[in-house]
Amino acid sequence: MKLTVWTYEGPPHVGAMRVATGMTGLHYVLHAPQGDTYADLLFTMIERRNHRPPVTYTTFQARDLGADTAYLFKDAATAAYERFKPEAMIVGASCTAELIQDDPGGLAETLGLPIPAIPLELPSYQRKENFGADETFFQIVRALAKPMEKTARVTANLIGPTGLGFRHRDDIVEVTGLLMDMGIEVNVVAPMPASPSDIAKMGQAHFNVLMYPETAETAARYMEREFGQPYSKTVPIGVGATRDFVKEVAEIAGVEPVLDESRLRMPWYSASVDSTYLTGKRVFLFGDGTHVAACARIARDEMGFEVVGMGCYNREQARMLRGLAKDYGVEALITDDYLEVERRIEELAPELILGTQMERHIGKRLGIPCAVISAPVHVQDFPARYSPQMGIEGANVIFDTWVHPLVMGLEEHLLTMFREDFEFHDEAGASHHGHKAKLREIGISDGAENETVSPQQAQVSTGPVEIVWLPAAEKELKKIPFFVRGKAKRNTETFASERGVSEISVDTLYEAKAHYAR
Repeated sequence: MKLTVWTYEGPPHVGAMRVATGMTGLHYVLHAPQGDTYADLLFTMIERRNHRPPVTYTTFQARDLGADTAYLFKDAATAAYERFKPEAMIVGASCTAELIQDDPGGLAETLGLPIPAIPLELPSYQRKENFGADETFFQIVRALAKPMEKTARVTANLIGPTGLGFRHRDDIVEVTGLLMDMGIEVNVVAPMPASPSDIAKMGQAHFNVLMYPETAETAARYMEREFGQPYSKTVPIGVGATRDFVKEVAEIAGVEPVLDESRLRMPWYSASVDSTYLTGKRVFLFGDGTHVAACARIARDEMGFEVVGMGCYNREQARMLRGLAKDYGVEALITDDYLEVERRIEELAPELILGTQMERHIGKRLGIPCAVISAPVHVQDFPARYSPQMGIEGANVIFDTWVHPLVMGLEEHLLTMFREDFEFHDEAGASHHGHKAKLREIGISDGAENETVSPQQAQVSTGPVEIVWLPAAEKELKKIPFFVRGKAKRNTETFASERGVSEISVDTLYEAKAHYAR
């Protein structure tokens, strides 16, 4: 554990909270100090839920540490049951409370509550949020689900969706539709939005659809072993993966594969002239392992992009992603340090980033378009509209999400190229307005900010040599696409400084380009 400004994953008790928040009829009693109650704000603020998570905190304070804090947990658990009357309860400790070793699970057993009280052992200083969600769901299934006679018709459980999950709500709808087209009914969807009584019925399904390995693979393996339920290995994100998923599920269920592709819009766009602009775009991917793996396939095989780098922050998926990266001829970046991710992006200078909310911030700073493909995400990635990632409609959503930043980037580049034109220069203002709007002076943009400098020349201090951009070189630099302009500018200045050149001309610019292209 370390202090950081941003983090890809919270501690494991946040993962447990994602499971509890997604479910109904379940309550989470969390032994935690007053400061750890911040976590429930994630759900009401980012996911825009209309209710707070079903969590009761013991909220002990510093002065309580000199006495017995166990009674605080017992009182909180008893009060939570009396107030909320849940069907089941999960109990655990936050990372801070773990240090005082009060054993919430053991304490809960002594309360004699008339409902299951499921203890959670979540090592806060070794594991993180996705592990916490996966382990919590597994413990709930192990405690509540039992072997049962299978349903008369072929049914499946959808497992993995949680609160604060990236498009989980809409993915459930899309996957349910894929199964219904093949005559397969859904038995239980869990954790979200199942209740403990729903969990108890999971054993009667014929198989499980593992939607998100990060949050349900342990439970899937358990049910395969204990209930004889196979589970799907393909995550249906993208056209190719959706087709493979339908074939896999049909084979498991013993039915004919059926997939209605009439709603798919990508083939139409792929045949258009505009699509040629997309071919060969260099992309870098980062997020959770499942979404990165699925999106890498889409990027290369369906969009015609060149994958120049990929990585994930959850180490549970590291082995899988390293193996996949070899197939793409790149080295996987496995890290939870966003600064390391930023350095890799600067080094690779891709034309598009596919990442998380953090990579979106990095992209803004570097002037590189970014589309979000994975949690952690911000409020804007929980849209009110139907916006899945899985299935045919998910493929349409992904296509739009990825294409739009590139198309808008092209517009920005064209406007930059024609800034000297009588109609488009900055002093002209917007052409659709009835008056001129005086904008900032034209300067050398490094792709992250539009710096205001003299229109005649720009002086840059890079050490002992004072670098001066001559007007012709400055004009030529602005013709370089904005998403690589920053790197070209820095490389040229470094090239000039190392050779004691104080004035950058057009020749210097192209000599530097040739030098770094070797």
